[in-house]
Amino acid sequence: MLILGLESSCDETAAALVTGGRRILSHRLARQDEAHRPFGGVVPEIAARAHVEALEPLIAAAFEEAGVTLADVDAVAATAGPGLIGGVMVGLVTGKALAHAAGKPLVAVNHLEGHALSPRLSDPDLTFPYLLLLVSGGHCQLLLVEGVGAYRRLATTIDDAAGEAFDKTAKLLGLGFPGGPAVEEAAKRGDPRAVPLPRPLVGSGEPHFSFAGLKSDVARKVGKFAPEDLAASFQQAVVDCLVDRTRIALGKAMGATALVVAGGVAANAAVRAALETLAAEHGLRFVAPPLWLCTDNAAMIAWAGVERFALGLTDPLDMPARPRWPLDPDAEKVRGAGVKA
Repeated sequence: MLILGLESSCDETAAALVTGGRRILSHRLARQDEAHRPFGGVVPEIAARAHVEALEPLIAAAFEEAGVTLADVDAVAATAGPGLIGGVMVGLVTGKALAHAAGKPLVAVNHLEGHALSPRLSDPDLTFPYLLLLVSGGHCQLLLVEGVGAYRRLATTIDDAAGEAFDKTAKLLGLGFPGGPAVEEAAKRGDPRAVPLPRPLVGSGEPHFSFAGLKSDVARKVGKFAPEDLAASFQQAVVDCLVDRTRIALGKAMGATALVVAGGVAANAAVRAALETLAAEHGLRFVAPPLWLCTDNAAMIAWAGVERFALGLTDPLDMPARPRWPLDPDAEKVRGAGVKA
């Protein structure tokens, strides 16, 4: 099986060719950091235009690197949401056009499912069910992954996502963009115990996450402490929150074969180390994708396409682009979470 994957949900444009045997034949990615850096965050209109300019050359380069053509693929997988709707539409419409022109099936991939299944691309021994901490710029959820398309949400954020808090903290501290790696780098030079910061909901019986209060307290303390100490203390507070909430979820994830982390924040070394320790305490395997598979990429979309196509799950060409698309649509609404639930 050979699947073409396209990703354009935020500020990375990517194309990849992945086989059913977990071989990544090619992966091409274009970042937009320079375009968004003057604004300290992603500007949706700029992102959408950049996707239009970058996607066609990336697809051509991916085919050239792999030494195959569109006629050789079994299906085209494209992110259909959630994400910035302009960018999602660019990738999905391109995927539809390629599928229609070549007479290939379309697999419309939930971007979050791409993250959720990405550890299975890098680890063939990872079996269902597993407990997943999906932690990124727009989402922070704990999910019991029971199978392809089968997700039971155990917790979500009631306000900000952890990655969003990283980005806002970087902006407050003047550390640059993208914010997550900038905060992590500054934290290496700081003292994680130097600044007293809150750990929202830690120790409570509520299973969910909250980072808005932490972010606000960082804002109040800018200028009163060294930026490196604030970065280190903030990062430690996030780690403590993630570990505490994940510990609660482990008590509800009966039969889980592993503790898995995915999403952009999963590239943070302190987060990975703390979760690995937590998994060991519970006698579970800890699984995390390679760093480049944690951030947005097309290989994970292609792999989700592999998993779905193998089960006969394809989509019509009128499949809509979705700005919001929960993995567990039946999950109970959470106070304060709004559309992010």
